[in-house]
Amino acid sequence: MKEAIGDAGRHVVAQLEHYLNTLGTIASVAPLLGLLGTVFGMIDIFGVIMNAGTGNAAVLAGGISKALITTAAGLSVAIPTLMFHRFFDSKVGKLAIDMEQQALRLVEVIKGERETGDDAP
Repeated sequence: MKEAIGDAGRHVVAQLEHYLNTLGTIASVAPLLGLLGTVFGMIDIFGVIMNAGTGNAAVLAGGISKALITTAAGLSVAIPTLMFHRFFDSKVGKLAIDMEQQALRLVEVIKGERETGDDAP
């Protein structure tokens, strides 16, 4: 009986964790995409420096702007995604522990090892 309850619990936990991996991947990849955009912005800056020199700041501003915008965009996606991932991961862990405790209590009640009184929280 404990084995069957354990199997059912593992299936439920797997369903709860279904999208957590995707959320974690997004949280990990978003800053890297921002960094990639920063690198492209810096490449643009150096390309402009090769063609026009360093005397005209307005010409350099486009590459700097691209670098900063992509960095900010990557972090803007990564920070909340990471927070949600951690929150939901913790929530699933707590639910799994609670399910396990309740399942063990159920088995004890069915076997007669525990009474169904008010001692359960």
